[in-house]
Amino acid sequence: MTLSRNDRYRLTNRERDILDILWESGKSMVASEITSMRDDLSINTVQAVLKKLLQKKLIAVDEIVYSGTVLSRSYKPTMTPDQFEIQKFENAFSKVSGKPFSPSSFVATLLEEEKDTSDLLSEIDSLEQLISQKREELSKKN
Repeated sequence: MTLSRNDRYRLTNRERDILDILWESGKSMVASEITSMRDDLSINTVQAVLKKLLQKKLIAVDEIVYSGTVLSRSYKPTMTPDQFEIQKFENAFSKVSGKPFSPSSFVATLLEEEKDTSDLLSEIDSLEQLISQKREELSKKN
């Protein structure tokens, strides 16, 4: 199954629930552990959703572990919640704007939308200050 970039970040409520459980746990989990986290989750639902999240590459098999006397896969997220939301935003921006996401293209789009000249000049001043600070910070590292 081949997914488009946008499909990867389009989640059902159940997919998001299980991803949230994995993020909140801070450790890899087997399906039965995930099921035990919520009363409304069945093992069949969890296993089906884990398969979908694997296809979307939002989780990965961490290791094979014993769950009782049975060998089971344990799963972990492939990105943090912040990384997920940033990627989701970047993909949505690219889809709507029709251009690849970059910080400069995003800022340029925002600046184009500002109609008040004094607000626009104030924003440009703020951006110049942020850029200057970042440039200085990076030059100290090198």
